[in-house]
Amino acid sequence: MSIKPGSKYYPLFERLQGCNQEAVTLTFAEIEALMGCSLPESARRKKNWWSNRDSPSALQAGAWISADYQVKSINLTQQTVSFETFQSTYNIQRKDGEIDWKGDAIKALRVHKGLSQEQFASELGVRRETVSEWENSKYEPDRSKRKLLDILAKQAKFGEPATKP
Repeated sequence: MSIKPGSKYYPLFERLQGCNQEAVTLTFAEIEALMGCSLPESARRKKNWWSNRDSPSALQAGAWISADYQVKSINLTQQTVSFETFQSTYNIQRKDGEIDWKGDAIKALRVHKGLSQEQFASELGVRRETVSEWENSKYEPDRSKRKLLDILAKQAKFGEPATKP
């Protein structure tokens, strides 16, 4: 997911990207001042508006995800939101010397490559729902897709004992 200049949430992205802190708490008023407009009413009433969704319809989440942050907590009463940097060190499990392509490893590779589920699915020649099902361990990729994941991992220099996107 990436945020585009001109998006009303782009100033939030710039603020987070430039703060160089592991954690930052902002008030709704501070976010509105950055944006130059009001947050939607749903941001004030519903915690799920602040979820870390990897979705083209969640433009607001694109602001913090693109800046390598996630929402840690939201306080609707005090109207504050706390962001923290992604904890992006992955412990990749191996089986017979190869990456064991379980849900966590698949998601880690996708995040390492900076792709949405839809973009990753396109690269693999599968549906977005298939990537979601793999990441949620509903089922595992077949042998040919595991081989393709191995190739993509090698190209992306992914899979060392500790890998950061």
